[in-house]
Parts: sequence; C-alpha cells; structure tokens
Amino acid sequence: MSKTDQPVFDLANGRELRPWCLDDAKVLMDSCQDADVQHWNRPGQLSLDDARDRIARWEKRWRTEKAAIWAIAEPGGGGPVGLIGLADFDLDGGSAEFLYWLLPAGRGRGAMVDAVVRVSRWALEDLGLHRLRITHSVANAASCRVAEKAGFALEGTMRSALLHLDGWHDEHLHARVQGDAWPW
Repeated sequence: MSKTDQPVFDLANGRELRPWCLDDAKVLMDSCQDADVQHWNRPGQLSLDDARDRIARWEKRWRTEKAAIWAIAEPGGGGPVGLIGLADFDLDGGSAEFLYWLLPAGRGRGAMVDAVVRVSRWALEDLGLHRLRITHSVANAASCRVAEKAGFALEGTMRSALLHLDGWHDEHLHARVQGDAWPW
C-alpha cells in the first residue's frame, strides 16, 4: 500500500470509491450532523479544520499501511454520499475491520453492499488479506443486512461490546475469509 496510490473503484450502482480529498471536508463536517451517522459511528462534532485534518490523517494512514478509507461518491468528481474503509489492519496476521456509513442521499440503492464487496475483493485478492470483519450493534439492522448481503457470515454476538450515545450495545461479529463464495 505504501508504494502505490490508493485505487479508485467503479461500483455496479454507478457510483465510485475514491480517496477523500480536502475539498470534501465540508461534507465530512456535515456528516456529523446526521443522526444515524452520529449514533452508529460516533464521529463526534468536526469543525471544517478538524475535517481537513481527518482527511489528511486518512492519507497518512494509507501511506503507513494502517487504514484504507474511501469516499463513496458520484463519478467524475462528485461529492461523497458515504464512507467505507478498512482499519485495524494486521498485515502480518492478514486481517482488517470494515467501517462505513451513508448519508441519506446514498441510502436505499445498494451502494454499501456494492462497496463492501468491492473493497473485500481488493483486500482479499489484491492485498492478500485472509480475514475481514464487520461489527455492528445488534440494534443496527441496516448494517446487519449489508454484512449478510455482502456475504459476511454471522459468527456471533459480543456482549456489551461498544458504548454508543444511548449506552452499551451488544454487537454482531460477521466475517469473510479467503475462499468464501462471493455473493455475485
């Protein structure tokens, strides 16, 4: 990863995955106002400068092989409607964990399932990882549907695993490993 530029991927639904750029800072700042993004992802409140700093940090984390964060955007330089990425990289151990969210303009058209499958193919086939994880609150039915439709098997429930704004939540653990069948 450190020796290459972060790739751009076309998605089946007509959108693309591309690195975040500083021009996207206002969208990132505004995403923190979305109730669902705030509740399930806890991004905190960001100023415009904070958002720019976060985007710069994501580029650095790519270069240091610690994370890979993409904007889900309209093609041809369109603004982001969501975020997807892999973090908690263990390149030696061959694993990483997904993080994602969509703004209302990106919801309901299968964009996240497409994005999860595309990033999974890159991580497993190109990067050579062995295992990918998705964790989410058991109360977050939308994330559960994304994981299942993207071919991530439910492995279990982690009790009281993550503190959200409304208290501690049990979390589902989904995973995909090398050799699992692709959903399409």
